[in-house]
Amino acid sequence: MSIRSAFVALTCFGLLGYFAYNLFAGDHGLEARARLQTQVKSLEGELRGLQAVRERLDRDVALMRADKLDPDMLDERARMILNFSDPNDIVIMDKPAAAAPRP
Repeated sequence: MSIRSAFVALTCFGLLGYFAYNLFAGDHGLEARARLQTQVKSLEGELRGLQAVRERLDRDVALMRADKLDPDMLDERARMILNFSDPNDIVIMDKPAAAAPRP
């Protein structure tokens, strides 16, 4: 076996090793793909949650439009913002959390 054929063989093995390593651990390899798939699943779950919040907000906004204003919704929002209650409402007051005793 000549030096030239040994050099060609080592070069081919080196290239094979380089591409095999990048297949698994490279920036676009199998490990990166698995991480991306996990991230996609997580973000899809977050998207579903945000879509539910948006639907609720869209429904609330639709109830507050001037052309079809819902009096109950208006009353509820005004009481919450102004911190008022109706004289016929039953109000339950919570005690503030007791301060921890100091040593």
